[in-house]
Amino acid sequence: MDKPVHELTFEEALAELERIVRALEGGGLPLEEALALYERGQALAERCQRLLQEARLRVQILERDESGALRLSPFEEG
Repeated sequence: MDKPVHELTFEEALAELERIVRALEGGGLPLEEALALYERGQALAERCQRLLQEARLRVQILERDESGALRLSPFEEG
């Protein structure tokens, strides 16, 4: 829990978030520690979501244009 959330990779953030969830589900933590873990978990979840959104924007699909030529287009959900 030493590294700032904004410096974590998706994999690091997700792994830490999973550890926090297990710790909170296990119970027995003092209130202050549980609150600190919960807040860190919220930040980690937001980091994961942001990284997933950025990855989605980078995904491109190959499609044919009107002339039949192939071109890369940004991925659009829906």
